[in-house]
Amino acid sequence: MPTNMCGARPAKHLLRERHSRDLVLMKTEMLKKAALRRKYHVRKKVFGIPDRPRLSVFRSNRHIYAQIIDDVAGATLASASTRTKGLRDQLPHAGNKKAAEIVGEAVAKQALGVGIKCVCFDRNRCRFHGRVRALAEAARKAGLAF
Repeated sequence: MPTNMCGARPAKHLLRERHSRDLVLMKTEMLKKAALRRKYHVRKKVFGIPDRPRLSVFRSNRHIYAQIIDDVAGATLASASTRTKGLRDQLPHAGNKKAAEIVGEAVAKQALGVGIKCVCFDRNRCRFHGRVRALAEAARKAGLAF
């Protein structure tokens, strides 16, 4: 076993701690790779065209974001999130279903204002469950078809 400058051997509990930290880093890397794999799996099926653009949803722990994207032109046609000034004041907490519903209504109103009635839904890597589902249902109620 290697020795340090003083000639003393390192404590075994420090070696165990370093080993467990490496395992945690390996696990987070595996989770990131799995999330990317899910994202690519969804994106190879969903593509936004001018007649039917893509409604892309991104969910973080604190906020939720929605964009309507024309992939042919590479342009964002409408967007809303819990961080925009108009919505930020309405929400006491931005990471729940109620906030997702408000964002869904806001993005649908913007889309209808631009002239978009039909979209294809891109859940991005998240299950269609919880906040993502709440956003989608609110957008449907506000008039978007998908």
